[in-house]
Amino acid sequence: MEPENPMLDKYILGLSQKERPKVCFIPTASGDSDKYIVRFYSAFVQRPCIPSHLSLFQPPTADLRSFVFEQDIIYVGGGNTKNLIALWKEWGLDHILREAWESGIILSGLSAGSICWFEQGVTDSIPGSVTVLQCLGFLKGSNCPHYDGEAQRRPSYHRLLSAGLISEGYATDDGVGLHFIGDTLEKIVSSRPHAKAYRLERIDETVKETVLEPTYLGNS
Repeated sequence: MEPENPMLDKYILGLSQKERPKVCFIPTASGDSDKYIVRFYSAFVQRPCIPSHLSLFQPPTADLRSFVFEQDIIYVGGGNTKNLIALWKEWGLDHILREAWESGIILSGLSAGSICWFEQGVTDSIPGSVTVLQCLGFLKGSNCPHYDGEAQRRPSYHRLLSAGLISEGYATDDGVGLHFIGDTLEKIVSSRPHAKAYRLERIDETVKETVLEPTYLGNS
């Protein structure tokens, strides 16, 4: 999302504690956009890592589990989360990724690649509306990205939560990463100095929004 600002990419690579971790991009949500795949390689070939990508439209192997388990980091791109969930379930990739996560492989991503890990997400996968999407449920609660980047995200999340249509959860401004270890939120980081994360709760049909201050990676 930020080609000139690699702070989050560097942070994710650093989590593996390997000199040259294997990082695999999954571009399902974008329909395996060639441009997106090229952007990924252009960014990561400059880093101390071994990049690859996993296509479900042109799979590299019938044994997806072995392919995934060769990786140190999974990096899921943005796009249409509804399509991502459907295709992953059809291929059984959802179960493979849960097993990978439980074995210690790092799962990461932005936009659709952030929403997908939670029980529910605030999504614009259906044109003309912002709705609730049932996701993989590795992490409890709901997630809403682009909180400051898209005008309808915040009011939609508030509306859905107030009406009891979505569970309590987290929202993030663009450039903010939620770092979970297991299912516990351990740290919040940001590649932008003024970006924030938020905890959203429903109390007596009203929404309580609490600002969560990230650690700005530019200071590290």
